[in-house]
Amino acid sequence: MNFFKKILNRQSFEEKKAKEQEVSLSLDDLFVHNFISKGGKFLYCTSKEEVKTNLKRILTENNWEQVQLLDESLLEYLGKDIKTSKNDASLPLFSTCEHLIADKGDVLFTSNQLNSIKINEYSENFIIYASTSKIVKDTGQSLTGIKSSAKNGLPTNISAVKNYILKKNDDNFLNYGNSNSKNLYLLLFEDL
Repeated sequence: MNFFKKILNRQSFEEKKAKEQEVSLSLDDLFVHNFISKGGKFLYCTSKEEVKTNLKRILTENNWEQVQLLDESLLEYLGKDIKTSKNDASLPLFSTCEHLIADKGDVLFTSNQLNSIKINEYSENFIIYASTSKIVKDTGQSLTGIKSSAKNGLPTNISAVKNYILKKNDDNFLNYGNSNSKNLYLLLFEDL
């Protein structure tokens, strides 16, 4: 009887050990895993045409005929039938971001993308265009990258969207009254 008990205990121990082993993911896989697990909507694009096609599908799916556009360089992805506005915060925002933070699945913005307006003053719908080169390991690496690339001084208004499920209660008292949850679509372009 002790013989079987030892075998069963050994198998149980080995199963526990296998479950406890950490799985090492690449930065892009880690980001996508964390982003999707928080409710983000992710579309992987390998060409600029694929970005345009996926963007049109997002707009059609949500019956959006107009977007708020702060970055003129993104006009190339919008069709002629999509109207844009710079000042209407009720429209879905089509923008770039500063970084994609892999260990948390967050999308980081600065005043370079959002000007001096707070995230919670924009529409609850975001469509973000980002390239895989924007993925960083953690917030510290992101802030270091911002600091090293800031030639005309540090940007103001550094903040992140951390939750992709609208109106989700956050029990963290530090976030009271400051919900940055957004219905966020990410068009991730492979540039590496």
